[in-house]
Amino acid sequence: MNININNQSSVTIAEIEGEIDANTAPLIQEKVSPLFTPQSQLLLNLTDVEYMSSAGLRILLTLHRYATANDCQFVLVGLSEEIADVMKITGFINFFTTYNTVEEALKTLNGNTE
Repeated sequence: MNININNQSSVTIAEIEGEIDANTAPLIQEKVSPLFTPQSQLLLNLTDVEYMSSAGLRILLTLHRYATANDCQFVLVGLSEEIADVMKITGFINFFTTYNTVEEALKTLNGNTE
């Protein structure tokens, strides 16, 4: 699994590649949770995530809690159909704003909704 972090304008993008499971979820928490600073904007790009276990769902919920505690905008991008379905069935999807592409999310986060 790889985690790449970069910034575009005022948005921090954390791109996850690989599987999110009990072995990799702690690394995501370690790398991504410090990015939640007051009023920050964080985009979690999951386009290259092929598999997410229940540990992955738990880490997403934990990150959501960090975002709420810091009054951050936190969005998910690129959920596979399978991951989105599991998130819908479990009700997790209701906690998140999701977008299909990074470009779409950045346009909204940067306030350019033309």
